[in-house]
Amino acid sequence: MEQARAYAKQGWKHRLAITGKPDFKQKIKETLNLIKTAGYYDFLRTYIRDIVEIEGFSQLREAEVAIWANRELLRDPVDAASFFVQKVQQMKDFLEDKPYYSGSGELTAVNKRLEFLETLKNKSNEPNVKRRCEEILRSYAESTFF
Repeated sequence: MEQARAYAKQGWKHRLAITGKPDFKQKIKETLNLIKTAGYYDFLRTYIRDIVEIEGFSQLREAEVAIWANRELLRDPVDAASFFVQKVQQMKDFLEDKPYYSGSGELTAVNKRLEFLETLKNKSNEPNVKRRCEEILRSYAESTFF
């Protein structure tokens, strides 16, 4: 883990690998394009090496430097992109020995997700993307948890 920290500090970027069926890879490409539009692609490549299609729950796999994603998540590319950014923040916090789940760790990651949605909304030229960002941001603002 010490070596991974050093690489991240030096600006190392992974060559992102996508594992899954062709339609999964296509949906991931759409999601990654949104991440690129917002300017978060290098952030993702610093802390994530693989995105893997799974049947179960979408989640961060710290030991594998990977995000496991299911097809259901990818039905909404804007929400999927914001989920990925949240997981990247958790991986970053994990490597920096900061809380990365529950309590303050989850709050930090969700705030990064909201920051991403605001940035994507402002940088995208697509009305549907802007509208979806606003909807997700509104749902978080109305939530009793945040």
